Formats: sequence, structure tokens, C-alpha cells
Amino acid sequence: MARIAVAGFQHETNTFAPAKATYQTFVEGGGWPPLLRGNELPARVHGMNLPMAGAIEVLQKAGHAVVPIVWCAAVPSSYVTQDAFERISAMIVGDLASQGPYDAVYLDLHGAMAVEQFEDGEGEMLRRVRAIVGPDIPVFTSLDLHSNTTPEMVEFSNLMVAYRTYPHVDMAETGGRAAALLDRALKEKRPVYKAFRQLPFLIPLTWQCTFIEPGKSLYDFCASLEGGDVLTVSFTPGFPAADIHHCGPAVLAYGWTQEAADEAADRMANAVAEAEMAFAGKLYDPDSVVQEATRLAQGASKPVVIADTQDNPGAGGNSDTTGLLAAMIRNDAQNCALGLLWDPASAKAAHAAGEGATIRLKLGAVSGVAGIEPVEADFRVEKLGNGRFTCTGPFYGGAHMELGLMACLSVGGVRIAVSSKKCQAADQEMFRHVGIEPTKLSILGLKSSVHFRADFQPIAETILVVESPGPMIVDPANLPFTRLRGGVRINPGGPEFQQPAA
Repeated sequence: MARIAVAGFQHETNTFAPAKATYQTFVEGGGWPPLLRGNELPARVHGMNLPMAGAIEVLQKAGHAVVPIVWCAAVPSSYVTQDAFERISAMIVGDLASQGPYDAVYLDLHGAMAVEQFEDGEGEMLRRVRAIVGPDIPVFTSLDLHSNTTPEMVEFSNLMVAYRTYPHVDMAETGGRAAALLDRALKEKRPVYKAFRQLPFLIPLTWQCTFIEPGKSLYDFCASLEGGDVLTVSFTPGFPAADIHHCGPAVLAYGWTQEAADEAADRMANAVAEAEMAFAGKLYDPDSVVQEATRLAQGASKPVVIADTQDNPGAGGNSDTTGLLAAMIRNDAQNCALGLLWDPASAKAAHAAGEGATIRLKLGAVSGVAGIEPVEADFRVEKLGNGRFTCTGPFYGGAHMELGLMACLSVGGVRIAVSSKKCQAADQEMFRHVGIEPTKLSILGLKSSVHFRADFQPIAETILVVESPGPMIVDPANLPFTRLRGGVRINPGGPEFQQPAA
């Protein structure tokens, strides 16, 4: 039996987004559990689709003594403040120092955290952990599929395992895989060799989906490379909305020999490189997407789903832009819904007015992003909710939502699910809570990029992606990079980034 410390610190940083992640945002957690310490951690994450939950279950079943330290996550946003990073990392490092010694450490990290004072949050976190536990203690880590994996992350850890699904329906499974590999390494007492490859192009977030090609085939190939002397292979397509040196795709391979790790990494990297142009997809402007959705809905038996990807709060958007909503109203869309729209003041006004009332509102655009205007109209209050419900879909399944006052507002043939807290529209219960049945709609707009597919793709006739104004720019070629390393193509087949002259 080994004594294993477990901790988690997750944030996906959109450096172009307007709002930063403060310590309080980690304390509250948003759509995730609040900051957890010590013995409260295992019970609170048990049964959830989280890497930490999967890791603890596997380690305990293997007979190890699990010592929980800290787990926290905040919704994607701009930089993590230095204050938040220092306070949370001090908890992790402090408890490692005071409660040791340990035989191993498992960390549940994201891989795309950028902090106010430095670009590589995970690399710095791992450096600090390594300084405490020393060079001989195994440090195993799980990563998000969107990790902007850096050389420093590889250097200061012994092994890293990334999700293989987007939508991320395998988060708990990935934590379990990392824990099983840690258990194996402890028992076999053999050194693990590693190989790391970076790819020279950025992949738009929307086209990283593993339900569609080329992601589906690439991840099937990734799994097929494992076996024999190859312990595990991961492909992280990266989080492109990050103005950092190491933004972009990477491949990780680990084995019992350096030769095995290198060969697996090279084969996977070559497969990704050959698929570069398959990562480009069709984008619509707001009016065109509503017109196309209306045309398709006429002969459809299921809803036509529109992904409002540039306002995805799961990637740094604020869930309050109105470009798609205005186009729905302007084009007289019928039997149509949009959500979740973050507007606490409008939700409060709807509750004050009551169900059945008609109220004049300036809806949306509450975050002050330049060029985003609210939609002013007379809205009917159709249904009210307290924002407390349990999700049932594959991504958020089992999560107990606390989204504050919610309301279904309607204008013409369009209904809007309004919330008081930001949360990616990735579960059908978010709409049912305010009286909207997703399966009965003709058109459904979702403020999400890909995670919605886990619960909504099975009920969708087809899925269209709109490039409506918002802070989560879908095409990296439209982002004002300044720190990206030179020579990286800023979208598939696109021009190479040139670093500005000093």
C-alpha cells in the first residue's frame, strides 16, 4: 500500500476574454463544485464526471492510502489572478510539505492555465510540487484535451494522460487511467520514459470535436498505439484562445523504453500533421445561419441546432452576446429557442413581474464588450425557475446546478432561457427547468462550442456553427497574437505567425 497525495487545480484561460479568474471564482466553482479541502474532497466529487473522482476510486480499489489535499476549478475566463494562483498553490504545496512524506502524487490539472505574471500555470505548479517532493517521487497528472502542453509540464511530471473525448464525457475515466498507470508504475518499480512533440498549427476549438472527423479517427489511432512497451499516448489539440508561446497541439507518449515512447509519439504526430486540413469547417454569419436553419427545419423531424461558439462561457465567453438572438428575431424564426443567456437583472425583473406578464427589457450585453448591444423589446414572461436542478446528460450528468434566478422570456416565435449565473448550455435540463422542451423545437441556439453535442447531438437533425460577435473567437487567424512562437500556422493551412519586432 502506497501513501498518495491527490490535488486538483483547473482553469482554462482565454487570454483575450474580458474577465479574470479571482480567488473567489475558485471558491464558488460556478458549474463545478466549490473549492474543496482535505477529507471533504472525496465525498463531494464521488460519482461525478471529474478526473479526481475517477482517480480516487481506482487508487482506493488498488488498496492505496489516498490523502486528499485541495480540489478547485473556475469557469473559463481571462487570466487567473496572481493572488488566486498563489493562495491555491500555497495550499497544495503547504499541505504536501506538512503532511508528507508520500510515495506518489496525483494532480488533476487542465493544461491551459495562464496567470497574470506567467504564461504556464501548470508548469509552474508542477515545478513547485517537484521542489517539495524531490526528484524520486512519481508525479502523475491528468490533463484536459485542450491542454496547451508545455515542455516544462513534461519535465516536472513523470507521466501525463489527457482526455480523449470532446465533449469531455471521459473525464472521470481519464483520472482513472492516470491512477491505474501510477499503481502499475509503483508496483513494477521501473523508470517511465517520455516523448513530447509539438505541432506547428493551431486548431479551431469547434473542429476539435471527437464525435466528427478527423478527431474521431485520430483518437482511435491514439488508443491503438498503446500496448507492449508503450504505456500511454495522448494528443492535446490545444486551447487556441491563448496568447502564449506554447499555444497549440502536442503529442505525449510514455513507455518502458525511450525507443517505444519516441516511436509512438512520432507516429501520432505524423497522423495529426496529415489531418491538418481536415480541421477546417464551415462557419455562418448570424442572418445566414438562421435562414439556413429555417430552410432545413421545414423538412426536419428533429431540431436544427446552432452553436453560438463565440459566446461559449466554457471557453471564456460571457454568455450574454445578442448577435444570434437579434438575427432570430429579425428573420422571424418560429418555434425557436436560445440559451443560456446570462442577464441577472432581466431574470430578476421577470421574477418581479411574474409569469404571464409582458415587460420591456434591454436583454443581454451586460458585460460591456465593445460592439455588443442589448436587444430591446417587449418580452413575455413564460416560465420562472430558481436555477436549482440536476443535470442528466453525459457531460454535466449528476451535477447539481445553482444558476440563480432563471426565466423563459419570449418575443415572437423565439424563446430565451435566461440565467443569473454563467454556464455553458450543455444539458437539456437547463431548458426544461424553464419550460422549454428541446426535442419539440424547430431551431435551438446553444451558447457552446462542442460540449453540447454530448446531450444535444442525438436529438439534432443537423448542427450549424455561427460566427456571431463574441469574445471566444472561433478562428485563431482573427486573434491578435503577440506571444505565440514564430512559425506556427494560425489556423489549418493558414499563414505562419511572425513575432512582432522588438
